[in-house]
Amino acid sequence: MLLRGKSRIYSCPGGASYPSLPDIASLPLEARDTPEFQQSAIRRSGVQISGHLMNFKIEPVAQDARRPKPEDESKLGFGKIYSDHMFMMRWTPNTGWTDARVQPFGDLTLSPAALVLHYGQTIFEGLKAYRNPRGSVNLFRPADNAERFARSATRLDLPPVPTETFIAACKALLDLDHEWIPRSHGSSLYIRPTMIATEPYIGLKSASEVLFYIITGPVGAYYPEGFNPVKITVCEDYSRAGPGGLGGAKTGANYAASLLAEKEAIKAGFTQVLWLDAAERRYIEEVGSMNILFKIDGKVITPPSSDTILGGITKYSVLDLLRSWNIPVAEERLTIEDVLQAHAGGRLEEVFGAGTAAVISPVGQLNYKGQNHDIGNGETGPLALRLFDEIIGIQYGQRPDPFGWITEVVLGSNQP
Repeated sequence: MLLRGKSRIYSCPGGASYPSLPDIASLPLEARDTPEFQQSAIRRSGVQISGHLMNFKIEPVAQDARRPKPEDESKLGFGKIYSDHMFMMRWTPNTGWTDARVQPFGDLTLSPAALVLHYGQTIFEGLKAYRNPRGSVNLFRPADNAERFARSATRLDLPPVPTETFIAACKALLDLDHEWIPRSHGSSLYIRPTMIATEPYIGLKSASEVLFYIITGPVGAYYPEGFNPVKITVCEDYSRAGPGGLGGAKTGANYAASLLAEKEAIKAGFTQVLWLDAAERRYIEEVGSMNILFKIDGKVITPPSSDTILGGITKYSVLDLLRSWNIPVAEERLTIEDVLQAHAGGRLEEVFGAGTAAVISPVGQLNYKGQNHDIGNGETGPLALRLFDEIIGIQYGQRPDPFGWITEVVLGSNQP
């Protein structure tokens, strides 16, 4: 299996690689699309962990036991359907990362005293796989997800996973579950790497037993509105994260802190919550689980990443694109008063969120202290639309990738 990035081709660590494309292409399709071939291909690669070569153990689901794929991809929704396999790997201080395997998707077995259940020592990531016109699969900036996962691990005092291992594990799953990758435009295969503290212990401590696993599943639009503008409301009663806390890490506690506010916002007729800083309740931070961007007087402004704001991979992709288009950008603190004044003066041109799940989510209405403020007549702005089309086009391999964001995955089966 080969990982193709800009001006480089990766083989899995350890110097091993999958069969070349001519070798694969010379095989009959029925010979390529078998668990035996896929297992053999993956086993020929290895993962470099703690200075030694570790092969993935592969436990493929029998063909006749695999679940039926969704027939109507327009009804995929988000996060409700899962592929046939999952990746798992365990860690202890004495062994490091061991027992790397791809196995059938299934429930986890945990002690009720597992540290993750009591003290929330857990992190996760989110990235997507897209079918491209060449019959292979694109991953969008997977190394950035792996590096952010490692930063989150450090903040939660969990063991980081090497970037090469992270990517190779995603690849192994794609090889076995490539048929789960949707074919319709706007859909993709969502990849959810997760790490949890599994050590059974009732007492506050860092875990000495940890599980890293990855699950995948086909997804459509994140919001029911799709790419249509959403309505958001400023949260005045709750805070998502505070200085020195976990806001800069992708950990469950951040998202749990947002659930009640989001529930109340939806009940009031809004899609998401706009978060303000915990100290002064003035400075804008995030919108729901996304970064937020404002176009004011021709310049796009977004709050800088910090210990209260997650460093968004999609956000930084947006900023790179804007700079390449000679559109002024700034990462600077912005108060809600700044935004409302810009709106009142006709200088607030567009507002949109950016994140892996929705990519770009235009905001059509902002509510603050019971007053609604329509943005761009409640319609999608031209810049949000341009960014969405450009990023989606790069992700699906339909537009050039001048930034080297795409890692192209040539599947072992090479089946479109």
